Amino acid sequence: MLFNSISFLIFFPVTTTLYFLCPHKYRWFVLLSASVFFYMSFIPAYILILLVTITIDYLAAIYIEKTIGPKKKTYLIISIISTLFVLFIFKYFNFFIGNFDTISYFFKWNYSIGFLNVILPIGLSFHTFQSLSYVIEVYRGNQKAEHNFGIYSLYVMFYPQLVAGPIERPQNLLHQFYEKHSFDFIRITDGLKLMLWGFFLKVAIADRLAVYVDTVYNHPTNYTGIPLILATVFFSFQIYCDFAGYSLIAIGSAKVMGFRLMENFNRPYFSESISEFWKRWHISLSTWFRDYLYLPLGGNRVKYHRWLLNLFIVFLVSGFWHGASWTYIIWGSLHGFYLIFSILTRDIRKKLSDWFRLSKYPKTQKALRIVTVFLLISFAWIFFRANTTFEAVYIATHLFSSFSTKDITLFGRFNFILMIGSIGFMESIQFFNEQNRNYSFLKTKSLIVPFCFYSFLILYILYFGVFNEKFIYFQF
Repeated sequence: MLFNSISFLIFFPVTTTLYFLCPHKYRWFVLLSASVFFYMSFIPAYILILLVTITIDYLAAIYIEKTIGPKKKTYLIISIISTLFVLFIFKYFNFFIGNFDTISYFFKWNYSIGFLNVILPIGLSFHTFQSLSYVIEVYRGNQKAEHNFGIYSLYVMFYPQLVAGPIERPQNLLHQFYEKHSFDFIRITDGLKLMLWGFFLKVAIADRLAVYVDTVYNHPTNYTGIPLILATVFFSFQIYCDFAGYSLIAIGSAKVMGFRLMENFNRPYFSESISEFWKRWHISLSTWFRDYLYLPLGGNRVKYHRWLLNLFIVFLVSGFWHGASWTYIIWGSLHGFYLIFSILTRDIRKKLSDWFRLSKYPKTQKALRIVTVFLLISFAWIFFRANTTFEAVYIATHLFSSFSTKDITLFGRFNFILMIGSIGFMESIQFFNEQNRNYSFLKTKSLIVPFCFYSFLILYILYFGVFNEKFIYFQF
């Protein structure tokens, strides 16, 4: 079941209504049952895999909490290895076997390990990381072990963020399942507004852009120059609107019931540096890697060269987390290179800025930084979106090989104008929000402005939305 499906339009109001009608002490069970149903709507049998990982981490946390001495760390290691083993089998086993097969063919070795014919469970990487954060926080003493198996299961399976985040920490989410959430009209309407904006990003922008992007990227060698550039830029907005749209629907649907999920995107394409981009993009994942990989490696508290290595390792692992393919590894490595290069050239860039006297034109300087970062990010997205490394290299090397305007529109001028107009409208709203936090222009005493705004969104979605039941990040 996807958020942009007819099934969800029935599931969400029914679940929310049952949640508020039930006595407080039974509400967790209603949510858990709904979450199980939600997850089983994809591949029912995979609920058993989720049950296994939940049970392992549930028991590990209890033993960690009541154990003193070396055994405490042993339980942590067992939990981490067991949880990651499941992730490895379903997501990475065939990748390693395929690469080993290539190496063995080169050296003329013989081996009999075959590929596994399995489908990656929906959202496996997301709830794996959420489980790991719980066990690690219990080990660190920042979170008490949850003894109610049902509540802990709900923490991992909470349907709004089950399959694509945000990746919540136990300190933020677990205690909320014990809190009594009253029916609050203002909070509910605020949550519905977030969901509506999320649906607009997903259905009206991301899925319309996907038609153009998929056409070019699924057969990239048929194109050169401008179509490749447009498809690459469009994918930058597609993946943002797809994932940010999902996150807003998740955050909004949780808010309707009274739950507070962390912000996952903060207008990332307004970033003036790669470092700032990763503070604004997929915040729940970037902070996860910061707290559970970067800082344990030593962070910036180590020698200079080791610090740079730590940064690169984090982005390399981040790329591999996204997918078992060399394209994702290259994508992560590119971001690591971007960040390290920006650190190494900080003084040189400062001198160039002073030489060109850009400091006298702060708005121009800011615009140049934003455009530069966006172009670097878009170039890296080529490796994220391309089906193979060969196709990624082809696209990267043929972006400027021709400037023919042929195939720019592909599906007609009207669709092309809709795509450009939708992006422009979204960026205008986000730019206004960047200057005036919390969409203050919608919080006027008059109801006319917000009524017209949200009515426009609904009508635009219904008339111009492309209802493609797919989310990019579900594959991770």
